[in-house]
Amino acid sequence: MEMLHSILLPHKELVGKVCSIVTIAQFFSGAFLCRDIYKKKSTEGISALPFIGGVTIGVLMLKYAVFLQDESVFVVNMAAVILNSLYLGFYFLYSKDNWEEVYKPTSYGLLLVAVCLGYAEMESPEVLEYRYGLLVTILMLLLMASPLKDLGEIISSKDASAIPFPLTFMGSIVSLLWLLYGIILQNNFMVELV
Repeated sequence: MEMLHSILLPHKELVGKVCSIVTIAQFFSGAFLCRDIYKKKSTEGISALPFIGGVTIGVLMLKYAVFLQDESVFVVNMAAVILNSLYLGFYFLYSKDNWEEVYKPTSYGLLLVAVCLGYAEMESPEVLEYRYGLLVTILMLLLMASPLKDLGEIISSKDASAIPFPLTFMGSIVSLLWLLYGIILQNNFMVELV
């Protein structure tokens, strides 16, 4: 790992920019889900959780970017919040049950943000970056694993259409890039998250 770090370190700015650009491009894969919603004129079979999770984790990662004083992480998560908010608004327009599909999970996301940001204000600065990084890492892993909640149904029906391919494919590419950037920064949470 140390050897890879020393090889990549001179390219920190370039890798950070590439990570930012490709990650923001990944966020546009949500437009494919919105296109499917528009074609069907319904959100049936499409969950709002990727969009709600994108906003929630994006806000929490903005705080982490401030801790790290890292512009790439900040820009990416600002884009995540903006784009996922737009997608969620679009989802809302076509949802038949806004309470169950949008309002209820969004209220849980807002509560989670309030609790985490409140914790960040109360925690000792000496341990905050580590503990907050751990917290956000766990939440990000849960978001990334959320499509697996329907795994039993997917296996029994032999239909994986509930797992959005564009999000999964782009997520794999983005994960690899952030792994490289985490190695450059020697940031264990970025490396472990991937």
